[in-house]
Amino acid sequence: MSITTAPTSSSAATAGTVLDAAFPSGLGAFIDGRVATGSGESITLTAAATGEAFASYADPGAEGADAILASSTAGAAVWGALNGFERAAILRNVSRAVERHAEELAILESATTGKPIRDARAEAAKVAEMFGYYSGWADKLTGQTIPVPGNWHTYTERVPWGVVVAITPWNAPLFTAGWNSAAPLAAGNAVIIKPSEFTPASSVRLAQIAHEAGLPAGVFNVAAGLGQTVGAALTTDPRVGKISFIGSVPTGRRVAVAAAGAGIPALLELGGKSANIVFADADLERAAEGAISAIFSGAGQSCVAGSRLLVQRSVHAEFVEMVAAKAALLRVGDPLSADTEVGPIITAQQFSIVTDLITAGMDDGGRRLTGATLPASLTGSALSGGHWVMPTLLDGVTPANRLETTEVFGPVVGADAFDTEAEAIARANNTSFGLAGAVWTSDVSRAHHVAREVKAGTFWINAYKTIHVAVPFGGFGDSGHGRSSGPGVLDEYTQAKAIWVPTRAAGSPFPSLSY
Repeated sequence: MSITTAPTSSSAATAGTVLDAAFPSGLGAFIDGRVATGSGESITLTAAATGEAFASYADPGAEGADAILASSTAGAAVWGALNGFERAAILRNVSRAVERHAEELAILESATTGKPIRDARAEAAKVAEMFGYYSGWADKLTGQTIPVPGNWHTYTERVPWGVVVAITPWNAPLFTAGWNSAAPLAAGNAVIIKPSEFTPASSVRLAQIAHEAGLPAGVFNVAAGLGQTVGAALTTDPRVGKISFIGSVPTGRRVAVAAAGAGIPALLELGGKSANIVFADADLERAAEGAISAIFSGAGQSCVAGSRLLVQRSVHAEFVEMVAAKAALLRVGDPLSADTEVGPIITAQQFSIVTDLITAGMDDGGRRLTGATLPASLTGSALSGGHWVMPTLLDGVTPANRLETTEVFGPVVGADAFDTEAEAIARANNTSFGLAGAVWTSDVSRAHHVAREVKAGTFWINAYKTIHVAVPFGGFGDSGHGRSSGPGVLDEYTQAKAIWVPTRAAGSPFPSLSY
C-alpha cells in the first residue's frame, strides 16, 4: 500500500484513493491466499463522512461461498495437522506483521468506515496484540487424564472443529476480525470472516497480511459479500464446524436458528443497553469523564456503550450538567484528522435509526441537554452530507421512555435519577440485555455488591470500557451466550475427545453397555 500517512480530507475521493492503494486490482473476497473478484450483484461503498459513494465490488454469491468453503476445508486439514508449536510460531509472525502494517490498516479502516484515526490506530495495535496473545496458547492446549473404575488409562484431547465462520459487524470490522480469528486459529481451525458488506476492506487486508506472514492458503479466508447470499450459504453448510456471530439480536437469532437447523453450534455476542451507575460519594469529575468515554467514543456504535446514565438524586442535576458540558466540547469531524474524537454514524440506515430514536426519546419526556445542532465545520464543508449525530444527552429518561430499554447504537445517552442502591440495581436490570455496566462510588462494599447484583457479563468499578483479549467477554440474556475471549474461548473452538486404553491386555472385562 503506497499511502502510509493519513490524508488530510475524508472526502469520498480520499476513501477511494486509500482503497485503490490497498487493492490495485480491486476489492473482493479473500480466497486461498488471493483477492478474488466476484461476479454477482454490485455492492456500493459509501463514505460515512460525506454520504458519497467511493467504490463498489461484486458479491461472490453462492458459487463464491462454495469456493471459500472448499478452500477453508482444505486449509483446515493442513493447519490442523501442524503441532501447536508450529502454529504458535506462525501466529507470532502474524502478530509482528500486523504491528508493522498497523498504520496502513488504521488508515484503511478510518477512510472506509469513518472511524476516527486515533481510534483506528488503537484498534490496529490491539489486533496485533490478539495474535500475539493467542500464539502463546497454541502450544498449551492440553487434555486431562481421568481416573475411572477398572483397568483403564483414560484421557482427553482438545480437537479443533475444522472450519469456523465468524460473522462480524460494521462498527469495528478490523478489531472484530482479529478478535474472532486469532483464538480459533490458535486452536487449529481454519477461519472464514464474513464482514458486513458495508465495511469489508480492513478484514480482507488483514487476511492478506496474515497469509504473507506464513498462514497457509485457505486457513484465513474472507467472504466479502451480502448476508443473504454468501452469508446464508456459510451458516447452513455441513462443512462448517462452528459459527461465531457479533451483531444485533434479531440477526443473531436468525443466524442461530439457521445454524441449528444444520446442526452447527453458534457463539453469539449481541447487543447491549448498559447502565452506568453514579453514586453521590463518587469522584464526580472522574465519573463524568468515564461517562463521556462510555457512550461517545466510537460515536456510540459499541455494544458495551454506557447508554443509560443512572445518577443518585442528590447529585443528579450537578452531574448531568457536567456531562453535558464535556459532551459539548468533544471534537466532531473529519475521521482522518488526529484531533477528531467523534466520527460519523457508519451507515445511512443506522443514521436514520439513531435520529428516529432521539425523537422518540424526546416524545417520551426526555429533555435534550446537548447535541441539538451541527457545527459550521460540518454544515459548511464537504462533510455536510455525512451521517453526523452530535453527542446527545437526554435527561429524564424514565422506565416509560423507549430509550430505557431500546439499544440506540449511536452517541446518545439517557439519564435519570435514583434514590437507593436497591433502586439503582433494579433499574440497571430493567432490560433484556446483559452485556456490560459500571458503578462509580467510594464505598468498596457497595461497589462489589452492585457489581455482583447487576446482570452483566462485564462490569467495571470506577472505570468503563476497558477490555482485553486475556479476559472473558460476553453477555447474559439477549446479549448472547458463550465467551469470545480469554483462555476459556479455546474450549469454544475445540471439542473434547475421550480416549480409552486398557491397561491389562489379558482378562480385561469389556462390559456390555447400551447408551
